[in-house]
Amino acid sequence: MSFFDVTYSGKIINRFAHYFSTIDMQLPFDLVFIFLNFMVNIMQIGFCIAATPYFLILMVPLFGCYYYLSAYYLLSSREIERLDSAARSPMYAHFGETLNGMVTIRGFGDTNRFLVQATTLLDQSQQVFHLTNTTQQWLQVMLQLLSGIVTTFVALMAVLQRNSASTGLFVVVLSEISGFTANVQTVMSNVCSLGTTIVSVKRVKGYSELTPKAPYEIPDSKTGKSWPEHGQIEFQNYSTRYREGLGPVLSNVDLSICAGERISIVGRTGAGKLSVNMALFRMIEATEGKILIDGVDTSTLGLQELRSRLTIIPQDPFLFGGTIHANLDPFGQHQDADIWAALEAASLKQYVSSLLNGLHEQVDNGGENLSLGQRQLVNLARAMLNKNTKVLCLDEATAAIDIETDNAIQRAICKSFTGCTVLTIAHRINTILDSDRILVLECGEVAEFDKPAVLLANKNSIFYSLSEDTTSQ
Repeated sequence: MSFFDVTYSGKIINRFAHYFSTIDMQLPFDLVFIFLNFMVNIMQIGFCIAATPYFLILMVPLFGCYYYLSAYYLLSSREIERLDSAARSPMYAHFGETLNGMVTIRGFGDTNRFLVQATTLLDQSQQVFHLTNTTQQWLQVMLQLLSGIVTTFVALMAVLQRNSASTGLFVVVLSEISGFTANVQTVMSNVCSLGTTIVSVKRVKGYSELTPKAPYEIPDSKTGKSWPEHGQIEFQNYSTRYREGLGPVLSNVDLSICAGERISIVGRTGAGKLSVNMALFRMIEATEGKILIDGVDTSTLGLQELRSRLTIIPQDPFLFGGTIHANLDPFGQHQDADIWAALEAASLKQYVSSLLNGLHEQVDNGGENLSLGQRQLVNLARAMLNKNTKVLCLDEATAAIDIETDNAIQRAICKSFTGCTVLTIAHRINTILDSDRILVLECGEVAEFDKPAVLLANKNSIFYSLSEDTTSQ
């Protein structure tokens, strides 16, 4: 996941849109034309040499000039290709962000600023495009100049050999040499185009060779299908960072969570709350220590096996374009009766029943045609369908929704996830006072870990301070 932290979407879109288009369309075209014109040039050269052996004198410096021109052009065009990529990526990223945030931009009346930014990025991209066209025209001019030199040389040979060679033969040679120079221009243009196209191949190939930090599947895994059976979690001297070169986000975390406990994780901004969930799902890897779930070291499992056995309800619910049914049961593993039961438990059955197509009602990409609360309830219903889960993570799932929806989610969790170990990243202190224990993080370290009543009784505790801050607001 660290790859997506350092690589913005515009760069990825550029490689998989612009580069793939170049590889699919330009590369085959260049290869075919190079082969065909090269064979024609070989025949034309042979004919010219047969007509006047002096043509061999011109061949060595001629091909030397062609080689120098192609090398010089390729050196420049590759750098321009890099500039083009650097100019396109932020433009694609800006267009994507603008489309995703169109409602917010218009709502705050910030259209002009985004329009100016888009125009500026487009101008920068077109400046590089102009450089590309300019260098291509320069190459054509130089190739035409060489063609003129070749034609002049052949005409001079015809004049010097007018008494010893057939005039008709030289007329044919002059005709052929015009075709030869035109074909050489085409070959050189295609060779230079091929050289820049290879850059696209290398960059796409570089993405294809990116190796994940951990294997997706481990065929000989020894965990059973029912793992985890209890949901006991242990952090043993665990430390982690988002990527190499950055400071730790969790340091020397040592704690044990009993099976079925409801743990709430609190702390100020940057304390490391989100990192706990990311560590459980191995979105970030350990630098020291390990995490055990029911005695199994999570670092020994494949990512698919680990993540499929845990359940999370994120803060920002995302729905894919498709039907409500497809979003609730993307792999087709559940009966409609189970899906309706999950919707009822999530207080969403009445709404879905009122829709014209029910479960088969279309959902826009990102769930744009549903409210934030409804999207979160769909996520909750999806989690409820995973009846075998023993570990549930709530990533500030109720931070951005109204109190009524928050209460509905809390009731559903208490009813449907009995016996599960629940880790809640808390936003509203009043919603976590019924937790079994509170984990307070400070600068990535465990500052406090005890029952809510014990922490609130200690007026010097961090949790008491957080509670007072919330009350004062």
